[in-house]
Amino acid sequence: MSLVSEGADFRGPLGSAAALSHGGPAEPSLASAGDYFRLLKPRVMSLVVFTAFTGLAIAPGAIHPVMAFTALLCIAVGAGAAGALNMWYDADIDAQMTRTRTRPIPAGRVQPGEALAFGLVLSGFAVVTLGLMVNLLAAGLLAFTIFFYAVIYTAWLKRGTPQNIVIGGAAGAFPPMIGWAAVTGSLAIEPLVLFLIIFFWTPPHFWALAIYKKDDYARAGVPMLPVVAGDATTRLQILIYTLVLVPLGVAPWMLGFAGVIYGVTAVVTGAAMLALAVQVYRERAPQERACRNLFAFSILYLFLLFAVLLAEQGWGGALLRFAA
Repeated sequence: MSLVSEGADFRGPLGSAAALSHGGPAEPSLASAGDYFRLLKPRVMSLVVFTAFTGLAIAPGAIHPVMAFTALLCIAVGAGAAGALNMWYDADIDAQMTRTRTRPIPAGRVQPGEALAFGLVLSGFAVVTLGLMVNLLAAGLLAFTIFFYAVIYTAWLKRGTPQNIVIGGAAGAFPPMIGWAAVTGSLAIEPLVLFLIIFFWTPPHFWALAIYKKDDYARAGVPMLPVVAGDATTRLQILIYTLVLVPLGVAPWMLGFAGVIYGVTAVVTGAAMLALAVQVYRERAPQERACRNLFAFSILYLFLLFAVLLAEQGWGGALLRFAA
């Protein structure tokens, strides 16, 4: 698409101005442990582990606590590896955006080649360990998730289509399925519903951010929907996806694998989510207050759904099942 190629250099991080200005991959970095930790995208990793643990906890059957810990550790490391690979490939974009230019690679503290090696080694460790210690289905799902995020989303969709977040959102939706598979060695309707909740949550969540950060995306040449199609279209899409998301959020209760407390939580928070989406659709003010409110609340919405679902299973009961 024309807006993708105009004014944007998509040579990748090894050919980016950011990498060349810091001496290229041949020079060693002075990175601290904190810089490598930032490569893992710890906030994203924490959400991945939380949703994966929910899938693991609600799965039928028992799992040894060592295997449960191993599964969650591998999922966390795999998520971090995908984040490092994302930062490696997107170093040229990150250098042009105000909210990402201080990341370790564009800031010159970590060389691109080091980040690439770091991500690949962690990916291999996570997938192989999960396969050997837990089961092959969980390992296969983790490997596909890393590939989907690092290659399908980062290297292709993000720079190639305004639907990048819609399709790419699948990468963030797989962890509950991996957690479930770690216990059962199979898949079922329950983890699929959790997958769909996260999948349809992602577009309104990120598009709300993209509306008030669209200048950053435009400067970096990323074809986010507000940049390509404008705010009005994006606001409408946010509302449409939220209308699909809200009943999906209630689905675990309707299907019988969540209780009344979850049902009430899903209905109340879903109504609030929808009300904020309607405000975004109607608002035309420059300050984009409604978009900021929706972005912030969407995080709380997803957290509450999974936290209540997890709590209803009983923390103590889940631990007993792990030890059975």
